[in-house]
Amino acid sequence: MAGAPKSSGPAAFWRRAAACGPSRARVCSEGMQADPFEEAAFFDALASSGARVLLIGRRALVALGIPVGTFDYDLWVHIDDIQLLNDALAPFDLFPNKTPEQARATGMYVLENGEKVDVFVARSAPTKDGALRLEFDDAWARRSTLPYGERGAVTLPSIPDLILTKRWAMRPKDVLDIQALEVLLRKASS
Repeated sequence: MAGAPKSSGPAAFWRRAAACGPSRARVCSEGMQADPFEEAAFFDALASSGARVLLIGRRALVALGIPVGTFDYDLWVHIDDIQLLNDALAPFDLFPNKTPEQARATGMYVLENGEKVDVFVARSAPTKDGALRLEFDDAWARRSTLPYGERGAVTLPSIPDLILTKRWAMRPKDVLDIQALEVLLRKASS
């Protein structure tokens, strides 16, 4: 048929990959399926893991109702709870790229296999300008737990603490995210 896209070859492969959606890293083409990643089950696993873990990054903004795009998850885990987190996410075939000891030494690791989860590991972290420091235990004490789906929940830092996590890197997108969070904070206090 004239003008119809070919159903095989590299162009067709990438058309099918794009049809899978941006939140899936694996290509769904003939013989392959998109990852059966279920976000609600992921958040349930976090909540029931026993690990002190906070959702940070742009997924936290999405949980607060701020319309931003992101392709991964960012978590901040208590330095003593790395293995609890890894064990809780193993059923999702998310594999750590470092041992807990290596993660403690470097301050970060990745859980990955279809979905990407960046895991920040630190007792505290300074803002990029060094003016303020956020302690995990303080952020955990002020955390918010929001309902997710029909029965789930997601735990994230308070909005002021989430703003501080955005000040760790101060990339252009972090500045925009901080502005959106400040608007949300003003709305909540009025």
